Amino acid sequence: MGTDHLIAPAEVFSRAAESIQKYRRSPFEFVVVDEAQDVGVAELRFLAAMGGRRPNGLFFAGDLGQRIFQQPFSWKAVGVDIRGRSHTLKINYRTSHQIRRHADQLLPGALADVDGNTEGRQGTISILEGTAPTVTVFADVDSEIAGVGKWISDQISEGLKPHEIGVFVRSQSQIERALAVVKQSQNPAVELGDDVETRSGHVAVSTMHLAKGLEFRAVSVMACDEEVLPLQVRLEAVTDESDLEEVYNTERHLLYVACTRARDQLLVTGVKPGSEFMDDLKITRTAKRG
Repeated sequence: MGTDHLIAPAEVFSRAAESIQKYRRSPFEFVVVDEAQDVGVAELRFLAAMGGRRPNGLFFAGDLGQRIFQQPFSWKAVGVDIRGRSHTLKINYRTSHQIRRHADQLLPGALADVDGNTEGRQGTISILEGTAPTVTVFADVDSEIAGVGKWISDQISEGLKPHEIGVFVRSQSQIERALAVVKQSQNPAVELGDDVETRSGHVAVSTMHLAKGLEFRAVSVMACDEEVLPLQVRLEAVTDESDLEEVYNTERHLLYVACTRARDQLLVTGVKPGSEFMDDLKITRTAKRG
């Protein structure tokens, strides 16, 4: 098949926005957008065309701490000005107090977008109580596989079902390591993808990016090694200092997203010396001898 008539996704949204603007009325009275922190420029222009003609026609819900797909840009410059019109929700219904409190240490107390809108993270409460997360640095990969495999087995022996457990890694390069962990626990695994969902009776294995939007009673975030998180190849590709800060921020956000997929139990592991972000969780680490 030729590519002469193919267009990029951004162009699709741009053409759709131009088409909608030709109508006297928008085809929709109101537009609700979730995961707004990852909306791109073309997508936002499209949304503004649909709901921007009516007061309060657009409603956005998002979390700057979970921005992992989109570089920051000015919404005001695109025609969507939310300054003075936003507020932060303070009740967490999904993640236990202990997990949320420790995961929040990966992020600053307040996050701001390009237009100066500030999202405070202080004062949030969780309606669930649980146990404190565990962060462990192992001596080598084999020790990590054995340790995390035992942790999965222990979760199941305490009453969890395999599909209530998720194992996340930074990128596809560590997927085999995660699959080895599930095999060690003597449970079947399902590797999640764009067309593959969680499966009853199977432990879910996925990259941190694909963890977005998922929820499990217990989560293992593993392979958090020194050059894996933050990802060394991303750091080496940076030529501007401001871009370097943005890379570090998105890598932190990735770990935050992965950790907050857990409702009750969270285990974060890596191989010695481990990712620098593991210290930021401010949990006592247990180092394996060897």
